Amino acid sequence: MVDLIDLFAGCGGMTTGFVAEGCTPVLSVEFNLPAAATYAANYGEEHTIYGDIQDVAAEQIPDADLVIGGPPCQGFSNLGSKDINDPRNKLWREYLRVVGVANPKVFVIENVDRFMKSSEFQLLLSEVESGALQDYELRYGHLNAADFGVAQRRIRTIVIGSRVGPIELPSPTHARTREAGSALEPWQGTATRIQGLPARPATTKLPDSLSDFFGVRVPGIFKGLDLHVGRNPTQLSLDRYDHVPPGGGRFNIPTELLPRCWREKPTGTTDVMGRMRWDFPSHTIRTEFYKPEKGAYLHPQWDVEGRNRVNRPITHLEAARLQGFPEDYLWCGSKIEIARQIGNAVPVGLAQAIARHVKKHL
Repeated sequence: MVDLIDLFAGCGGMTTGFVAEGCTPVLSVEFNLPAAATYAANYGEEHTIYGDIQDVAAEQIPDADLVIGGPPCQGFSNLGSKDINDPRNKLWREYLRVVGVANPKVFVIENVDRFMKSSEFQLLLSEVESGALQDYELRYGHLNAADFGVAQRRIRTIVIGSRVGPIELPSPTHARTREAGSALEPWQGTATRIQGLPARPATTKLPDSLSDFFGVRVPGIFKGLDLHVGRNPTQLSLDRYDHVPPGGGRFNIPTELLPRCWREKPTGTTDVMGRMRWDFPSHTIRTEFYKPEKGAYLHPQWDVEGRNRVNRPITHLEAARLQGFPEDYLWCGSKIEIARQIGNAVPVGLAQAIARHVKKHL
């Protein structure tokens, strides 16, 4: 059995990938109540701590083979002296504290792609050189979720720290184009995850349901088609959507239908009002995927003749599927809160690929 600690666990995307590879969570910590409730609904409340990681006592931290998580960066600020005791780095200090107490063989950090250019990353390297992580060897780099069978292009920084010998990052299993003789599979399109769901959601609301977690009542538990909720766009929005083909965006919309801010910005923000493609991975699923004004989140179904167009943004269920969550995953929170959980999660397929790779070295 491989024991796992997940810090800043969110709704459990990273844990889901590691559990799929046989790991057993023994502790998770999450500060946001709806996200902690979602995690607990799927993996149990008994080992889930809802609260500030600073309040987690050493006695509450078990030994573990693996520690995973993504400590938030404090705005990638210039930290001057790179002092580990700078109050802006308290969350990083807490991550390192848990690693020190749990003494894992391996820890894995995931973060945004620009993390390796941040002062926080330099602080992490300094801890390996002459600090709390001297027993660990680090390997790090960027991984694209699409390269591991996820139907989403999402680039993340992954850091693997090991005290059982260096562990390189996993090699891709998929590629954008499959070359002759290559063992790599082609990228997965959105059709592999969301095709076949009802084209027109039956409702715009989550069911009326409440559950108790951590002594607090939260909306939920929801699963499956509960999350297949639509919106009520204006006619102007529908007219805009109708002009956007798969792979297109705001530049396909007639000028007279554009808001002034877009008319006066002839370049940039190319994914705004974008439509997905059935045969290609989506862009990064962010926390406001239900707003086409925020990115390429229009449903991929569209035809030239105009007989079979689905003019709406993707639903919560479709976003969760593109993140790789299983159909029976349980969710807690309001629509906005669940959307935030989905968008902030680590793609399950990427986490699973890392877990599969790391376990070989344990």
